[in-house]
Amino acid sequence: MEFKKCSRCGNFYLSEGDICPKCNPKENCEISTFKSYIEENGISNSLENIAGATGISLKNLNRFLNFQEFENLKEQINNSDIINNQENNGIIFH
Repeated sequence: MEFKKCSRCGNFYLSEGDICPKCNPKENCEISTFKSYIEENGISNSLENIAGATGISLKNLNRFLNFQEFENLKEQINNSDIINNQENNGIIFH
């Protein structure tokens, strides 16, 4: 096990993964919410609109897009006009 800093709350912990055990349930819930939103609505909205509709922070939405399971969504966003709207709103993809 490694000593890590949680990417959600910033607390330090000893465990595997990028988030602490305390944040794990909320992380799983937000990932599920994001998946459901995309299945129902597609990726035609900006991340800012998705954040407003789902209650998931922009920071976490951007982090989720770096997960392997959402890799295809990141490509769709990069190939659409949505990216232009997000650049104007200061949203940065990693």
